[in-house]
Amino acid sequence: MPLRSNDSREQPLGDDTRIGAQTGLFRPGDLLCNRFRVVRLIARGGMGELYEAEDLVLGEPIALKTIRTEIAADERARQRFRREVQLARKVTHPNICRTFDLFEHGFDSRMAIWLAAVLVGTGIAGLRGRLPGVEPRPYIIRFTEDRPNPLYRRICYTFAWSEVVTFAVLNIVGAIGAIASGHWYLKQIYQSAYFPIAGTIWLLGALGQLPRVKRSTKGEGHERRYFYGSVWAVCFAQPVLWLLWKVLPRTTEYDVLKLVVFVGILAFVGNLARLGRLPRTRPIVPGELAVSD
Repeated sequence: MPLRSNDSREQPLGDDTRIGAQTGLFRPGDLLCNRFRVVRLIARGGMGELYEAEDLVLGEPIALKTIRTEIAADERARQRFRREVQLARKVTHPNICRTFDLFEHGFDSRMAIWLAAVLVGTGIAGLRGRLPGVEPRPYIIRFTEDRPNPLYRRICYTFAWSEVVTFAVLNIVGAIGAIASGHWYLKQIYQSAYFPIAGTIWLLGALGQLPRVKRSTKGEGHERRYFYGSVWAVCFAQPVLWLLWKVLPRTTEYDVLKLVVFVGILAFVGNLARLGRLPRTRPIVPGELAVSD
């Protein structure tokens, strides 16, 4: 709930170092609702927390009141909070902060609908044996044999490549941006660059220019190594970066550490895959049976 002062003179919020040093639900630099950047925690109460924040749309400092997650999950509590906002909007006084609006932040119905669609779609495809690894019988009997690559395999591996590559690239760009600017703009980077990068990979997949997405399965013996090596690398690096982002302060030095650790894990795990030390990444002898892997 954004609050603004009616006083035309900019009055800095009190610097209570005891409160400011506490850890709130949000930390300095966090971006809420793609509009409000948290500056610091001001106070904490039984219902929620109060932050100093910056309104990026209007370029003004605001006080941002939030309610605790467990309270926000209760519909009756949200209704009381809405009534509080409606009443507070009617109060005008030079010495009282005006209440301007109410925003919701987090998982919403659009995400739930998309997640449900993905689960239902992949579930149906799996039941019909139209997903890699769940076919009624193995499609590839020998590595390097020249067979047509089914459409469902090409579609699945194209989307898998797009997620693996896009997330890794955007996280690296986000970390570099944070080091250069002092702020994390990861959400804005994802919003502006996700589809251009993913779309490029989809196009390459449609043209059969990605490993495991070509029209023939002849290169399966070595292309699978590139695929699984990339998957292993990102699956290890991504959770570690998320954990570091959550627990470490948002400073340039720690942001450099996050980037180094993320890229280092990608390189280390990728090299293990190159050496064939990870599952499904060992070198394949031409004509070797697929079931031997």
